[in-house]
Amino acid sequence: MLLPLPTEDFDLSEDVFCCVNKQGCVVVRTNWYSVPVRVGLEIHAKVYADRVVIYHNGKCVADHDRSYGRKQRILDLEHYLDVLERKPGAMAGSTPLQQWREQGRWPAEYDLVWQSLNDRNGKSNGTKEMIELLQLGRKHGYDRLSGACRVALEKGCSDSAAIKHLMLNENAPAPQALPLEELGILKKYEMSQPDVGGYDLLMEGIH
Repeated sequence: MLLPLPTEDFDLSEDVFCCVNKQGCVVVRTNWYSVPVRVGLEIHAKVYADRVVIYHNGKCVADHDRSYGRKQRILDLEHYLDVLERKPGAMAGSTPLQQWREQGRWPAEYDLVWQSLNDRNGKSNGTKEMIELLQLGRKHGYDRLSGACRVALEKGCSDSAAIKHLMLNENAPAPQALPLEELGILKKYEMSQPDVGGYDLLMEGIH
C-alpha cells in the first residue's frame, strides 16, 4: 500500500488511426475533424470524453472539442490559412470562418480591419493581407493580434504593416529623445546662423 504512485497516468482515450481526406479532415466516430496535415497521410487520434486530440508522427497537430452529433464538421480556420492564402476568395463564405464567428473567436476588430484592407487594396489583396495577419496571430497569439488591431483602429489606422509593427513590438520601450547636452561628437556639425541682411540690398530701388 505504500508503493510509489505510477510515473504515468492511465490513458482513458480511445485510439483511432485513419487518413486525411481531400477536405483536410479525418473521420472520427462519424464526425469530421480538420487537421493541418497533407491529404492521404495517416494520423493517430486519441478520443477522450470531451476532446479529440490528433497526432502525426508523434506530434500533436490538432485539438478539438469532441462532438457527440453525427456527420458534423468541426473545422478550425487556422488549419486552412495556408490554402486560403492561395485562394483568398474562398475565405469570406467559408465554413471554418463561420464556426470561428459562432465560437466567438472572430472579434469585431478583425472585420473592421478586413473591410478597410479590402477598400484600400481590393478584395483579393485585402483578404491576403488579413490572412497574413492571422498567420501572425497563429504564431504570436490571437489575443495579441486583437489588441494590435484595436490600438491601430483607435489611432485611425488599419494598415497591415502598422498592425504587424504593433504586434511584434508590443513590449519594446518607447524611444527616448536624446538630450541636447549629450550630442557629443555631433557638435562638430554645428553651424552659425547665416546673416541674411545683405538680401535687403536687393530690395532697394524696387519702389
